[in-house]
Amino acid sequence: MKDSPEVVRPPLTPPRRPNRPKARVKSEHAKTWHISDRTGPDGKDMGSHGPLRRSFSPEYKLAILAEYDAATESGEKGAILRREGLYSSLLTDWRRQHRQGLLKATLGRSDGGRGGPSLSEVAKLRAENERLRTKLAQAEAIIDVQGKVHALLEDISKSAKPEE
Repeated sequence: MKDSPEVVRPPLTPPRRPNRPKARVKSEHAKTWHISDRTGPDGKDMGSHGPLRRSFSPEYKLAILAEYDAATESGEKGAILRREGLYSSLLTDWRRQHRQGLLKATLGRSDGGRGGPSLSEVAKLRAENERLRTKLAQAEAIIDVQGKVHALLEDISKSAKPEE
């Protein structure tokens, strides 16, 4: 038997890619993006958990909308989108959110969390609720007294009628 040369087969799994470098910051607004570099607090690789997802602050969204709307020269709007790495459909969504009042710049951290009412709004609603409960109790007491007065007046009118 002749010695046959060893057949070299490629591995069944693709080779691991080295960690991607951190995304470069393209503008001042982009510094507020949340981009994970996939390293843990101890410096070890956390592995890939799917595609990276950017989240934008309301201030960033409003600033980009203002800059985009102020663009007047030919090609300036497209340049803004390319510079920030955005799609025009995102701006359409942000405009809709702004029209509906869902997109407002906040002064510091909101105390309501994700879309919930703020603590001051909750306190205001609780105070109004208590005021309305008191008013309802007063109205029920007045209605009760009116019913008793009506019954008393009926009794008086029956006894005051001349008997025939």
